Amino acid sequence: MANTTGNVLNFCCCCSGALSYAELGTSIKKSGGHYTYILEVFGPLLAFVRVWVELLIIRPGATAVISLAFGRYILEPFFMQCEIPELAIKLVTAVGITVVMVLNSMSVSWSARIQIFLTFCKLTAILIIIVPGVIQLIKGQTQHFEDAFSGRDANLMGLPLAFYYGMYAYAGWFYLNFITEEVENPERNIPLAICISMAIITIGYVLTNVAYFTTISAEELLLSNAVAVTFSERLLGNFSLAVPIFVALSCFGSMNGGVFAVSRLFYVASREGHLPEILSMIHVHKHTPLPAVIVLHPLTMIMLFSGDLYSLLNFLSFARWLFMGLAVAGLIYLRYKRPDMRRPFKVPLFIPALFSFTCFFMVALSLYSDPFSTGIGFLITLTGVPAYYLFIVWDKKPTWFRQLSDRITRTLQIILEVVPEDSKEL
Repeated sequence: MANTTGNVLNFCCCCSGALSYAELGTSIKKSGGHYTYILEVFGPLLAFVRVWVELLIIRPGATAVISLAFGRYILEPFFMQCEIPELAIKLVTAVGITVVMVLNSMSVSWSARIQIFLTFCKLTAILIIIVPGVIQLIKGQTQHFEDAFSGRDANLMGLPLAFYYGMYAYAGWFYLNFITEEVENPERNIPLAICISMAIITIGYVLTNVAYFTTISAEELLLSNAVAVTFSERLLGNFSLAVPIFVALSCFGSMNGGVFAVSRLFYVASREGHLPEILSMIHVHKHTPLPAVIVLHPLTMIMLFSGDLYSLLNFLSFARWLFMGLAVAGLIYLRYKRPDMRRPFKVPLFIPALFSFTCFFMVALSLYSDPFSTGIGFLITLTGVPAYYLFIVWDKKPTWFRQLSDRITRTLQIILEVVPEDSKEL
């Protein structure tokens, strides 16, 4: 029951959030996503706190989570008959994260081209699972669908976890808003890309889960650490070895896309004066936002080696959905504050209202259901307030502090070979 409710809630919430972001992206034509919308509506304090938690919690945590899936699946063919050591998974994951960071530091064009290839791998992996599943369905293999979502822990406290896990599966529709300034004809292409991608994701996600249940029971699915591998072993024979490889490439693509998009958020925040100046600089030859990319590496490694998959998801999800709900609430505020604002794509008001309410409700409930993980995330979020007044508002810093800051910036410029540059040249 909790699973069913969570899936329905996730679908409705993601669709309403995606449509709301399509309106925000066409109304406020600036890169930066959530940060830019909160800055536009609620001012610099909340915008700074948003980018503060993105830097310290959300992006390192999100990268670590998807990277752990990459590490598990890439090692799966080598440990078919036994459990994969957790240390091995984390070491391979660390290598994968490093490769993604290097790739995004070397070339914008190559990063984009590889992302296209990895997206193809993602769709291939989904088709490899869906097609045999549909064949099984045609053969009448429906026994696992009977009471598939029944369970005894159908309580309200389970909803935040169901919400966070499901939303993580659907998430990604907001990344395009991070690079709005780099999108050609954003008024047309942003809504089109978001709507098409949400349709593909929804169909793929539902059919993949249907395919799983033609072969795997709900109990077996919950016990499996790599569901796609379990499924392929039962149906695909020797070809099953290809599935973990394609899934690993799919995870690698998610890692690459996330780093590519969020480095632009840091770039924009630095351009606005909310992050160190060095993060708004690009490489003199490669024209990549090198400092904004590599700043994520040590923080992601800390997340990777200090937590497990489930605690990381709870840890980052609190801050992520709190501020996304706030950004969409800003859309409602703009409707009344600036009714004459040009909106090439406009959604009914109940859509952003539904998304914001769901986000705020689940965030509040998660503080009660998992006070430790979400409580830590909440406390780190609150540290953004004194950090804002210390680093941004306080303009009478001692001379030695300013000189030290300038010296560090110049040193990093020399080492990294970066210079200030207009964002349009990225």
